[in-house]
Amino acid sequence: MPMSLLSFPHLTSRVWTVWSRNRDVFLKTFRVNFLPPLVEPILYLLALGFGLGTYIETVDGMPYAEFLAPALVAISIMYSGFFETTYGSYVRMYYQKSFDAIIATPISIEEVIAGEILWGATRSLINATIMLPVLLVFGVVDLPSSLLIVPFSFFGGFLFATIGMCFTAITPHIDTLNLPTFLFITPMFLFSGTFFPLSLLPQALQYIALAVLPLAHVVIVSRALATGQFSLLAGGSFLWICFWSLVLFVLAINLMRRRLII
Repeated sequence: MPMSLLSFPHLTSRVWTVWSRNRDVFLKTFRVNFLPPLVEPILYLLALGFGLGTYIETVDGMPYAEFLAPALVAISIMYSGFFETTYGSYVRMYYQKSFDAIIATPISIEEVIAGEILWGATRSLINATIMLPVLLVFGVVDLPSSLLIVPFSFFGGFLFATIGMCFTAITPHIDTLNLPTFLFITPMFLFSGTFFPLSLLPQALQYIALAVLPLAHVVIVSRALATGQFSLLAGGSFLWICFWSLVLFVLAINLMRRRLII
């Protein structure tokens, strides 16, 4: 990988101008955006947690609904951050021409992309904030430790927002974004310790999941916060998230700069 792709970009506070623009657009359709993170955990908990869960005694020493609940938050974090900087950013970049309009001002392309990534992380935080009261009503997460899921969701969302932006930077057409969605996001949805423990996988596959599936680490941390059972594994997963978020943040900005300028 060329070193230029890993050079840290020059950013200023104008990044938040881009973030504010996306926030203002979001607030205009807040009622529509409010429904999915509110309704989805209810449906999943009723169908899987309390439906299928009646046939499962315990998973890792806890009722299945309590095992599933933090994974639902992690999945929402993944979807919010990833799709905001793939389909959302692609539409703003090519169809709405928002990027062209913004960089006509003193705001640089690097700051536009950084603002997009920060907004993707914020969308994850918003969705987690909406979901958490639902999980509290169902009694499937513990207080007060589960409240830490809200600030953590920004970190998890930031990771997936950077991943999404990297794919956007190398995607020739919006339809091509279906490939990372089906070949990367969907396998993570199923095999990251979401619906069953990673320990059920062969040991080699467990190591692969922890090495290449970011959702596995978000699930581990979310479950630790939801249950109040902290461990070295959860701490290691949080450090993994922070490290790769920084690396992919720099990579995403430089890839997008190369795509839009060169």
